[in-house]
Amino acid sequence: MPDQDPRSTSIHDSAEWTRRSLARWVDPPEDEDEKDDDMSLYHPTPPLAWPHYGIGFGGAVRRGFAKYATFSGRASRSEYWWWALFTTVVLLALGIPALVLGMATSPDGGETPGPAGVPFLVVMGLFYLAILVPSIALTVRRLHDGGFSGWLVLLNLIPSVGGLIVLVFTLLPPSPNGARYDPPPPPGYGHPYPSG
Repeated sequence: MPDQDPRSTSIHDSAEWTRRSLARWVDPPEDEDEKDDDMSLYHPTPPLAWPHYGIGFGGAVRRGFAKYATFSGRASRSEYWWWALFTTVVLLALGIPALVLGMATSPDGGETPGPAGVPFLVVMGLFYLAILVPSIALTVRRLHDGGFSGWLVLLNLIPSVGGLIVLVFTLLPPSPNGARYDPPPPPGYGHPYPSG
């Protein structure tokens, strides 16, 4: 069954429409039953330039490093939030021992870190530097997926409220307006979003 116009089907979620379109483009299913079943488990990985809706934890981390300094294109909510979980867990896993060991071995009662906490602080600083660029790039791509300009990431520079504003934008669902940040589709492949 050929792809139907999304305006005439029950597909209203632009992310779902993109996933289904990419799935048929990347590797069309051979089985006729699978072609007709909109609820099939047929979910191949989309090209790296496209957002990956429904990606898992490991895939999101690999994709975050693979698109290290890529500020163009879009990123799904799952890509963004799995990356946020990864960075938070690693920073906590390094920060808690640094705090505990640093205070326990501190020569002045905890005002400066002791020698046992310093290696954790160094590794934590290096990790932070390693994820700084991909985290900013991923936030820009997430803003693109919502249909917003990536320059809104600069709102993070406003003390207190800037980060909250960007947080709200990253929570919003994907928008068909975000398709303008996609790379051009391959020849012979229509755009996943309807015109008009």
